[in-house]
Amino acid sequence: MAHLYRTTLCRLSLSLGSNCTRKLSARASTVPLAIRAFSSTSSGRTDGVFRELTAQRLQTPWIEALRKQQVEGKSSAEGSATPRPPKERELEAKRMDDSYHKVVLPLARDPWLLDTYLNSSGHIRLGTIFMDLDALSGVIAYKHTGDDVTTVTASCDRIVINHPLTEICDLELSGKVTYATGRSSMEITMQVAKAPQEGERIKNEDILIHCTMASLPDHGGSGSGYKEVQRYQLPAAMGMKTDMASRPVNVNPLVVSTLEEKRLYALGERNSKIRKQRKETALTKHTPNDLESDLIHAFWQKQLQYHDPYDELRKPDNAHFMDTTILRNATIMQPQNRNRHQFMIFGGFLLKQTFELAFTTAAAFAHARPTFVSLDPSTFQNPVPVGSILYMTATVVYTDPPLIGAPGEQFDPESEYTRVQVRVDSKVRDVEHGRSKPTGTFNYTFTVKKNIRVVPRTYQEFMLYLDARRRAEEVKETLQEEGVGLSPTSAEQSVTE
Repeated sequence: MAHLYRTTLCRLSLSLGSNCTRKLSARASTVPLAIRAFSSTSSGRTDGVFRELTAQRLQTPWIEALRKQQVEGKSSAEGSATPRPPKERELEAKRMDDSYHKVVLPLARDPWLLDTYLNSSGHIRLGTIFMDLDALSGVIAYKHTGDDVTTVTASCDRIVINHPLTEICDLELSGKVTYATGRSSMEITMQVAKAPQEGERIKNEDILIHCTMASLPDHGGSGSGYKEVQRYQLPAAMGMKTDMASRPVNVNPLVVSTLEEKRLYALGERNSKIRKQRKETALTKHTPNDLESDLIHAFWQKQLQYHDPYDELRKPDNAHFMDTTILRNATIMQPQNRNRHQFMIFGGFLLKQTFELAFTTAAAFAHARPTFVSLDPSTFQNPVPVGSILYMTATVVYTDPPLIGAPGEQFDPESEYTRVQVRVDSKVRDVEHGRSKPTGTFNYTFTVKKNIRVVPRTYQEFMLYLDARRRAEEVKETLQEEGVGLSPTSAEQSVTE
C-alpha cells in the first residue's frame, strides 16, 4: 500500500509541478500510512451444489467444452464406427460399504454457505438440499460402477421428511448403493441428518430426510461425456443426431451379510417390484378398476347435482376445479447448470426447479403456507440439453381427505389439515421450437392447514386424479411399513421449506 501511495505521488509530480509535489510530500510525511489487509475465504458455492460434491467432476470451462464439441461434431460419423463393448460383463460383487459416501454441510459454522441455502423467511431451501442429494447419488453410483460407465438418475422413489429440523445446524449427507442384482440398474439410499459430534453416531430422531433413487448406467468412454448421455437416451436430445442406440450395461451385484444390509436389500427388492407393477398397471395401458370407476361415477353424479336448478346442493366453497389450480413456467437452460458431461442439465437442478414450482402451486391453491411432506415416485424420461427451453406445468391433482371417497373408504371430511399432491410435468424444446419431448414427471406432497379439496371434471383430469390417488395409497403403505414420516403439526415446526 505504501508503494502504491509513493507511485501516486510521483505521477502527481509530473502533472502538477515541483511546488505541488513538495506540498504533497510534506503532508504525506505528517499523515501516517494506513495499511489495509485484504483477505478472502474460499467460496462455498458452485452452481448451487455443495463444492465437495462436485470436486470429482471434470472441471472444463464451458467455452472450451463448446469449441471441442463443435470440432468433434464435424467428424461425428467417425465416432459412430467405434466398436461397441459387450452388453454382458463379468463383474465381481461388492459390499454396500464400498460405495458409502458422506459430506458435512457446515451451515451453522459458515454463514456465507448458509446464505446460499436460505429463503426469505430464514428457512433452509429444500430444493437446494435436493440438488445436493442428486449430486451425492452420482458420487455414490460412480464409486460402485467405476468411471468407465455413465450413470444417470432414472427415478426418485421418494424423498420423505422423517423428523423436523428445529434449528440451523451442520447437516451430514450420506448414502450408499443398497440394491443391485448385477443387471443394469441399482438403487441408492441416502439420508440428511443433523451432523453428530466427533465420535458419536447419528440418532434416529436427528434424521431429517430419507431418500431413495434409482440409477441406470450406460457404457461410456473417457472424454466423450456428451455422446455418453446421447447414447443412453432414446430418443436423443433434440437437435442432436440419433445414430447411436442406448446401451445399458450390467453393474456390480451386491453381496449382503449383516441383518441391516439384508433389510435394506429387501426394501430395494420391494421397490423394484413396485416400479415394475406400476408400469404394468398404469392407466395409460389399462382402464380404471371397478372401485375407481365407481369413484368417477360418484364425482359425475355430484357435479350433476351442483348444476341442477331443482337441487339445493351447490359446489362447496372449499372445492376447486382442477383446471383452476394450474401454474406454468418456462426457462432457458444455461451452461452454468450443466452436469459432468457438459452438454446436459444436472438432474438436481430439475428437482429444485420443479419443487419450487410445486410449492408455489400448493400455496396459490390453498392460500396458505405449505409444508413439504414427500417427493413421491417420480421419473426422469429424457435429458435436458443446455440451451433448450424447459416448460413446466404444475397441477394440484389430489387432496387427502378427498371431497368424495371410494366406496368403503374412511376419512375425516372436517380435518383441519389437507394433504395436497402437486404433479409437475416437464417438457423441453429447442430455441427454434421444434419438436417437444417429455423430460420427467415429478409428484410432490405438501400439507396445508386448511380444509380444501380439488375436483376433477374431464376424463383426462380423472385419470390424473386416479393416478395420484394410487400413488398416495402406495406411499402410505410403504411409509407405515418402514415407520417413517411425521405428523402435520410437527412438520410445521421445521426450519426447512
